[in-house]
Amino acid sequence: MPFKKLIEPLADTLNSKGFEDPLPLQKQLLPKIKSGASLFVIAPEGSGKTTSIIISVIQKLKYAKADAPRALIFVKDKKAALQLELEFNAFKRGTNLRVYCAYDEHNIDIQRDDIYDGTDIVIATPKRLNKLFYLNGINLNALKMCIVEDAGFLFRNNNFAEVTRTPESIGKCQYLVFSDKFDIRFERWKDSFMYNAQMIKI
Repeated sequence: MPFKKLIEPLADTLNSKGFEDPLPLQKQLLPKIKSGASLFVIAPEGSGKTTSIIISVIQKLKYAKADAPRALIFVKDKKAALQLELEFNAFKRGTNLRVYCAYDEHNIDIQRDDIYDGTDIVIATPKRLNKLFYLNGINLNALKMCIVEDAGFLFRNNNFAEVTRTPESIGKCQYLVFSDKFDIRFERWKDSFMYNAQMIKI
């Protein structure tokens, strides 16, 4: 999917940032994500994984719609959440998509109210997302994309179990898991977390 086939605001933003052509990983990855495939993506740092997440989410959601989030992105901590939010805000110019961060260090009642007011993309740490869900603080019924950025963190502090429980709460959804390195536990996880997922490794 060349960048020229993206929605106009996103294509304009990429052009203004000097992104003329997809990176090799993105040439392979973006069409598969556009098709709706669930993917495990194993690729080194600097290969374009995070930018692929941002481009794909903005392209799929396009504009704000209703109140419930349509994309959920798991990250390891507050710092990663705020950094990803910053990057989304830089790429979503010209759209009205709403991005919200939910992490452990913030007041959960405020987060619940903020999410209830409406958001399209939620960037969350696993523990905080599950606390919000069990408090009826987030509606996952409208999710189109469930994503894990930099999945190496999953195998620490019970994050694996927290994320694995999430699909039990949502219906049909596209799952995307990104990591710098392959871990044998991904193979065992693939069948339980993501049905019929493809694996891309470079």
